[in-house]
Amino acid sequence: MTKILLATVAIFAFSAPSFAQTPTTTGQAPPSFYLAQDTASMKCQIVETQPVAGGSMKVVGAAHLTKASAEAALKADKTCK
Repeated sequence: MTKILLATVAIFAFSAPSFAQTPTTTGQAPPSFYLAQDTASMKCQIVETQPVAGGSMKVVGAAHLTKASAEAALKADKTCK
């Protein structure tokens, strides 16, 4: 009986670390800048969060990694007033 008990304790002792939860995130996502156009006034602005679908703002173009590249895209875009 004691041999079975010792074997069970040994199995649990060696298998316990495999049940530990590992973290799923390794860091933060890089900041993104979006050109958002107001559908009513057709004016654009630079925002850091992507506008939700169906709202009064829509995304123009793709996300930019830096604010400088977003500003350059805003100046170059012809649909923005």
